[in-house]
Amino acid sequence: MKNILFINTGGTISSSAEGHGLTPTQSAENIVAAVPELAGICNIAAMNLMSVDSTNIQPEEWVTIARTVHEQLPSYDGIVIAHGTDTMAYTASALSFMLGDLDKPVVITGSQVSVLAEYSDSRKNIKDAFRTASSELTGVFVVFNGKIINGARASKVKTKSYDAFESINHPYIGYLEDEGIVYNDIPQTRQREGHVYNDGYSPDVFLIKLIPGMRPDIFDAVHKLGYRGLIVEGFGMGGVPFKEINLIDKIEELVQKGVSIVVTTQCLYEGGDLTIYEVGQRALEKGVIPCYDMTTEALTTKMMWVLGQTSDPAQVARMMATNYVDEITLPHS
Repeated sequence: MKNILFINTGGTISSSAEGHGLTPTQSAENIVAAVPELAGICNIAAMNLMSVDSTNIQPEEWVTIARTVHEQLPSYDGIVIAHGTDTMAYTASALSFMLGDLDKPVVITGSQVSVLAEYSDSRKNIKDAFRTASSELTGVFVVFNGKIINGARASKVKTKSYDAFESINHPYIGYLEDEGIVYNDIPQTRQREGHVYNDGYSPDVFLIKLIPGMRPDIFDAVHKLGYRGLIVEGFGMGGVPFKEINLIDKIEELVQKGVSIVVTTQCLYEGGDLTIYEVGQRALEKGVIPCYDMTTEALTTKMMWVLGQTSDPAQVARMMATNYVDEITLPHS
């Protein structure tokens, strides 16, 4: 049997009711003990790295998790990470970029109900995560409700249901069934050369979701606060208004001041395309970066990771348009 490291970081899966509601209290050992079937899947070493509700997970914790995985992975055949669901997709995306091109599986899972509850999705998710970590897959994955999702394509779309996560704009990597894992045959278009471990990041990234009537001076505030990267969720394909209320001129001002700006869509599925409508083409002409079909979580963490490595806007644009972990479908792919 393979040797798998189990890293507990907290979240609902390890929670119990305390004075202010559910809070992480259970250890990695307690979670493993709640799933006795694991003994027939692999050999397990347990580690309690942190005990945090994932709402409180910050980029500093991404680095802590990434460094731990990077240090420990050579000693194991795979790693399973227990994590809260609320920011799991952000952590999965951040780890995907930080860890580089892996030759083993790193699997993130959690649950909507505590492992202490009688009717909980935790035991199935943990079992499925260890089965995936014992497979021949390579890379970072989210395993939830019987589905294997590319770590940079996962998004939480439901607050209560067990099928809380979906793979956005990308096929599921596979499905966990009683008789084994059923894989999808997915061609990879990622750029493997030069994608090595790098946990550098910049927190100076801000996201604006456009609404009708938004005042242009919000962009002045973003610049005054020192943000170096800005993600603009436009309308439809990524449209930005320029008539009665003109946001495009403000975007141009920030670009000229060295702020890297990505324009994406507010729609969850199918991605954006700034080349189709005038409201998109005008934004492109001002130097914004298109992001096509990346999730908000992947887009945010990728920009933080990229800005942690370079301050050159041209280099930022080039790296944002590079497919590192199948996080983006480029027009020529």
